[in-house]
Amino acid sequence: MAPHDIRRPHKRPAISDQQKRRELSLQRQQQNRRDAQQQARSLASTLLSLSSTFNEPSTSESVLEVELNELDSETECSPVLRSQSEFNEPSLKEFDVRQASKLKGSEARKWFSRQLLLPEWMIDVPDRLSEDWYVFARPSGKRCFVVSSNGTTISRLRNGSILHRFPSALPNGARRRDASGSGQSYSILDCIFHEMDQTYYVIDMICWRGYSLYDCTAEFRFFWLNSKLVESGASEPPSYYHKYKFSLVPVYTCDQNGFYAAYTGAAPYIKDGLLFYNKHSHYQPGNTPLALVWKDESCSRYVIDTDSNGQVPSQQQVVLELQDDGKVTTSDDPPLDFGCLDGNFIEKSGLSSGNLLRFAIGDGGLTIVDGRIQGADLQYVGKVNGARAFADSYSKVMFQYAARHSPLKVDDLLTSINSSNDHREDGDTEMDG
Repeated sequence: MAPHDIRRPHKRPAISDQQKRRELSLQRQQQNRRDAQQQARSLASTLLSLSSTFNEPSTSESVLEVELNELDSETECSPVLRSQSEFNEPSLKEFDVRQASKLKGSEARKWFSRQLLLPEWMIDVPDRLSEDWYVFARPSGKRCFVVSSNGTTISRLRNGSILHRFPSALPNGARRRDASGSGQSYSILDCIFHEMDQTYYVIDMICWRGYSLYDCTAEFRFFWLNSKLVESGASEPPSYYHKYKFSLVPVYTCDQNGFYAAYTGAAPYIKDGLLFYNKHSHYQPGNTPLALVWKDESCSRYVIDTDSNGQVPSQQQVVLELQDDGKVTTSDDPPLDFGCLDGNFIEKSGLSSGNLLRFAIGDGGLTIVDGRIQGADLQYVGKVNGARAFADSYSKVMFQYAARHSPLKVDDLLTSINSSNDHREDGDTEMDG
């Protein structure tokens, strides 16, 4: 047995704070929703007060109370009702795709590069995996988001640069005489472009015909995606007004059957790991522990990062961002500090704040305290290719480190899934008794 190969007949203990951060993320979602509901109630009350002042007809207090209580009890997303108010919320003040489309060059790339939801790498198996999570096989390819607006369709990569500009069957995605709907509406999809069959595989829906789905649960977004994409005709083969096909990715509830379907089932694309989405999560740009990526050799060709020649380096390599004070940090919010470079070294090497730098992790490895990286044996390698937009995330560094020493295996996931099933069956037995 290899020195780091640890057999786990039982559920693997947590080695990080990922579960705690998942719980905090869900709590923040709930608080944001309560704040939005309170804002709506205050706005409605203010409008009624103004209406009474000018002696205009107003809704009775009893009817208003019923409507506001319905708003409070809303558990799903109603994009038709939300579309008029969501643009006043902070999360969407900064995201107006029509304004951003006017940006040029580096400003456009920087803005668009920060709009994608970025799954964390699975360090620990989530609680309630079989009840609260979806799973699907991630297509290999270029992660991007696709915007259809003003009679054209544009896809942008993670670094914000344009991948394709083309006509599509998405709403307002091509200049056609028979086009219907508002010319100002736009749609945004989260996709992976699969080179081999020249297909956009859609993994999430962010906006549809101007209706924002940011604050809708993954459960609702996947439901809408499945119905609306087919209705639009975007899943049809390419044609003159529709250059690329858009295909759905099969999404499964993460019970034992669903997991095996995603893990071992046939797919029309090359798999690159599995993606897990919490059913209750909203679409949150940036790194989030409510979406996770996991890989092993059975579902991905590249479990451990390779170099520019496609070879696995002898030492793990990480990419960190240089800060004003000389610290090198991850892409997380807030960023995780890995150490500090000497000022003389920074000056001698011609480095400046914002540079992305590559380091190798030496024999000293990572220093992990209470599930968080407190330091690392970093060895400077050099600057990173300018096309890259982000440093590595904390979870990616941890996943890659574990993959080399004590990987999270498929048996660990199945143990968690089966454990949840056992608990559920025990609860059913007690109720029957």
